[in-house]
Amino acid sequence: MSWMIGRAAALSNPEAARHKALAKLQGLAELDDPESVVVPILIDALLMVESYRGARHQISFLPELTESIDALLRDLTIVEKTKEWAGS
Repeated sequence: MSWMIGRAAALSNPEAARHKALAKLQGLAELDDPESVVVPILIDALLMVESYRGARHQISFLPELTESIDALLRDLTIVEKTKEWAGS
């Protein structure tokens, strides 16, 4: 996905990375049921934070969060492409 924020960009300029992510999330309003996509990601993120808090081990919920984020990005990309095609 061409919009991807790389690790180096996120670490070197977190504010710009946040703005880029927020711009991508603007497409949520175009999804059929955005809550069904966003709520599981928020739950995974909360669990990841809680499992990582004070621990020195691998984050156990990272694969689930990654899958949720990937699904969200796929849906948002479909919305963007549909808008592009409709405008052409």
